[in-house]
Amino acid sequence: MSESHGHEHPGMAHDEELGYYARRVRAMEAVLVEKGIVSGEEVERLVAEGEARTPADGARIVARAWTDPGFKNRLLADAKAAVAEMGYSESESLPDVVVAENTDGVHHLVVCTLCSCYPTWLLGRPPDWYKSLTYRSRAVIDPRGVMGEFGLELEEGVVVKVLDSTADVRYLVLPQRPAGTEGWSEVELARLVTRDSMVGVSRPLTPETVVG
Repeated sequence: MSESHGHEHPGMAHDEELGYYARRVRAMEAVLVEKGIVSGEEVERLVAEGEARTPADGARIVARAWTDPGFKNRLLADAKAAVAEMGYSESESLPDVVVAENTDGVHHLVVCTLCSCYPTWLLGRPPDWYKSLTYRSRAVIDPRGVMGEFGLELEEGVVVKVLDSTADVRYLVLPQRPAGTEGWSEVELARLVTRDSMVGVSRPLTPETVVG
């Protein structure tokens, strides 16, 4: 479900398969603790850190990239190190993160076809539709159709690249900066950045939607 709507998008409802993956995660967690690879306290700490994160954290990163060309270059070259500059953990235990920039000619869409890998330390918990089998399968075979259900219609000449997250690599989309935001501060720009635009199923908000 998109952040700006209070209803489920067609075909994107939460499905029962999620219970299976939740059980797998619990089982793997128990094995890791039992073998001494991680402690229960470490697991609890990482979960607490994840719970504290929200899409507003990712929005800060996007807004910084929009206003600071040097940071943007570092973000695209080594996202994990760049986000650490803003206080987001560069712990070795975290998966790598790659930031993909949308342009006039290329649009990126993030999915995890195997489960629901997601940069939780930058965006918080993934939405139910991202974890659903429906999204995970359709995002690959019909990305334009999926984006259309979120209200995003791309021009015919735009190339759509689907980024498949894994246990080792997570993706974050750097959306295009909306027109009419010249002179805006990072705080003001961050208000335009939605979770959905950082996954790629929508564009950022326009200035008209937040002014007044």
